Amino acid sequence: MDAQQVTERITYHGEGPIWDPVRGRLLIVDLLRGEVLDLGDPRTGRLDSDDVPRYHVGSVAAALRPRSAGGFVVATEHGFSLFDADFVLERQLPDVVTDAGIRMNDGGCDPQGRFYCGTMAYDERKGAGTLFRLEPDGATSVAFGDVTISNGLQWSADGGTAYYNDTPTQCIDAFDYDGETGEFSNRRHLAEIDPSQGHPDGLTIDAEGGLWAALWGGGKVHHYDPEGYLVDVITVPGVSNTSACAFGGPDLDVLYITTSREGIADGEEPCAGSVFAVSPGVRGRILPTFAG
Repeated sequence: MDAQQVTERITYHGEGPIWDPVRGRLLIVDLLRGEVLDLGDPRTGRLDSDDVPRYHVGSVAAALRPRSAGGFVVATEHGFSLFDADFVLERQLPDVVTDAGIRMNDGGCDPQGRFYCGTMAYDERKGAGTLFRLEPDGATSVAFGDVTISNGLQWSADGGTAYYNDTPTQCIDAFDYDGETGEFSNRRHLAEIDPSQGHPDGLTIDAEGGLWAALWGGGKVHHYDPEGYLVDVITVPGVSNTSACAFGGPDLDVLYITTSREGIADGEEPCAGSVFAVSPGVRGRILPTFAG
């Protein structure tokens, strides 16, 4: 199954797609430019760069999630900030990262409304990353460390299992998750990806518990069932760096896929940095929001 291009090249390093059900719009980040992009409903016609409202939120815009009180929580280069619905800053929390060589990368919310975001070193050195926990009251703590490129994070519908990608491991891992304490335990491999297919990057989950992993360097999205068996492959034509994916649209029946130009030479892969979409025959589910 092939995805279709729904925007022109609008990002350098597109990441973090999320559907905003309140305003009916797809939001993505241009991570290394520190921007959130409002794509509206991309099904209405292919967007080019001049059509897209952009909100500068910091030197890096790593990941965002809606807040139950309205607005968004955004992981910036070294910490977390709270914005209103138009991305006007309401509160910047103290940095959790003190090493200038490390930045935030990807994250998600648990069913209890905590926001987690992981880090990576700019030079991608092994074990330099950490998964941080942001509580609704603004308190922060370390969930676990010793990761390299902290990526996709999702929870099962019952909240008892967390799914996680540390990209260089080539695995989608599962944890037992305690929603009362926010603790991860019993880490195990759910699925392993051959490096020839790409490297596991952003992750989303559908209404049936299936996992969809964007494969950096592979130009694909893999769909796994809850037991970790590969059941579908989405091809993203003309692009190698597929970075993340999320379900959107009013019925959550469209899978949107971000792509990146990072590491791509000028003149190569002219579609890299565009957003793609596919209707895979399964719906997503509304993801948890940040309770702060």
